[in-house]
Amino acid sequence: MQIDATSAAGATTAAKPASANEQLQSLFSEILEQTGRTGYASADDYSSDLTLAEDVRSSWENWFSPAKAASYAADYDPAQLKQDYGDLLVRALSEGGYEDPQNFLKSLSQSELATIQHVQRLADPIRVDGLNEEGALNLLIPPPAQVDLNFDGLTQTGLGLGIRFPDSRTPKNVADAWEEATADLSPQEKMHRELQMKLPVLFANMVIDDQGSFVRQREPGDVDWVNPMASGDYSYVDYTQQNLDYLQAYRYQMSPEQYEQGMQFWSTFQQLLKVQGAH
Repeated sequence: MQIDATSAAGATTAAKPASANEQLQSLFSEILEQTGRTGYASADDYSSDLTLAEDVRSSWENWFSPAKAASYAADYDPAQLKQDYGDLLVRALSEGGYEDPQNFLKSLSQSELATIQHVQRLADPIRVDGLNEEGALNLLIPPPAQVDLNFDGLTQTGLGLGIRFPDSRTPKNVADAWEEATADLSPQEKMHRELQMKLPVLFANMVIDDQGSFVRQREPGDVDWVNPMASGDYSYVDYTQQNLDYLQAYRYQMSPEQYEQGMQFWSTFQQLLKVQGAH
């Protein structure tokens, strides 16, 4: 099966997603759903007057802005990188790349694989034979729309494993509360809070013996790797309360500024989660 690049054309968009990231998430969720996969849980429903191929090109180019391009290594021509990766995205759409990403990647030249490597900021050249499905698929998806296909709490691109929050599995009401809670944070502070949100995954994979001593760290891909956030009864509200309780318990072992900032953030996020109806 190949994706029909025109099947979504003709619908009128009442309101486009507010940001370039959200546009990509909505668009690539539609593409993945046509292959029987799950896209971004928080993405708005896709609709457009353009074909999927036209939207892939325009959404990618909109995201790869001059400011974004400037963050890439100076020895690459940003305009050429934008054009070449856009060409590959459109080809993947029409040539079955999202149904069978490994085989599509195998059909590419070394130069084309190098383009993907540079866009995805991979340190090493891409070796397709060593990739799993998620790692291969995300090479063909711009960074903001990449997915946690196997629900392990990590997002794999090529061989690289990334921690992000919200990720593709985060419920929409949680993601909406998060965006409001972090709207005024600096990039560094927001990154710190994102890591805190994924600590349950990291801590759950530390094996401790009966005496409380560290035994080993499970690695992604291990048969006993666990993702507590995948549980149907995982509570984001409870997790905010755990952080508030921690701050209260260790208040006098941290600076007043750290305590106040933490209390303000977790209290605000908790309240917004409740307003959104998240649990």
